[in-house]
Amino acid sequence: MKNLSAILWVFFVSVLMVSGQQQERPGQQPAPETKETFKLGMAGYTFNRFDLDKTLETLQKCNVQYLCIKDFHLPFNSTDEQIAAFHAKCAAHGVTGYAVGPIYMKTEAEVDRAFEYAKRVGVKLVVGVPNYELLPYVDKKVKEYDFKYAIHNHGPDIELYPDADDIWANIKDLDPRIGMCFDIGHNLRNGKDPVKDLKKYHKRIYDIHIKDVTAAQKLGYSVEIGRGVIDYPAFVRMLRKVGYTGVCSLEHERNMDNPFIGIAESIGFFRGVLVATRK
Repeated sequence: MKNLSAILWVFFVSVLMVSGQQQERPGQQPAPETKETFKLGMAGYTFNRFDLDKTLETLQKCNVQYLCIKDFHLPFNSTDEQIAAFHAKCAAHGVTGYAVGPIYMKTEAEVDRAFEYAKRVGVKLVVGVPNYELLPYVDKKVKEYDFKYAIHNHGPDIELYPDADDIWANIKDLDPRIGMCFDIGHNLRNGKDPVKDLKKYHKRIYDIHIKDVTAAQKLGYSVEIGRGVIDYPAFVRMLRKVGYTGVCSLEHERNMDNPFIGIAESIGFFRGVLVATRK
């Protein structure tokens, strides 16, 4: 009986040990934006002082999977081999380049270059800032390439496209594939309401740059999301109400020599709002 008891005890302990080895620690929840119709991304301009490797390392650490490509990471004259290597490096970090830009365009030749660049890169969204007189030519190229073209607003800092109202006034009679890259911070700095303008123009908003600013005036400046005056809960609710399906890309423009803590703070705040406002 003693031998049988010893055998049973060893068997019992062995079963517990095997069971314990098979148990896995609970993993983290998926990023909250996976439950939304829109995606969370990063505007490449955020990293204009860093190379692609540092950019992708940061996106991977923040679990952000979409990048708007800037030409300082992938030059206009890149070869097909360089473009393929760029995409391979992005894929290795779980990142997809979804658009190119913003690209400033002052001549028809620069419009041509931008569309051909996007085609070679393999995206169908160009974020651009064309001179007003080039809009008829942009309309022609949109029809030719069947791309979407999103005009970026820049607030009171430059004369071209200060806000969503100005973009709309200039594109409303053009091909519907011409729309907006809606920078909500610059829009507010020009005295406009990002939430109301999202509701008003959502059918022609193809990309969004999220950020925060300190005031609804020219002197307002960029800060981490949550430290400024934009009503992010109201903005997120409006994203859901209008059924926005594009990307909300963080364009972080503070402490750009060392933006990484601010990037993480902004993304964390935005994701927190997604969770807090979900019914």
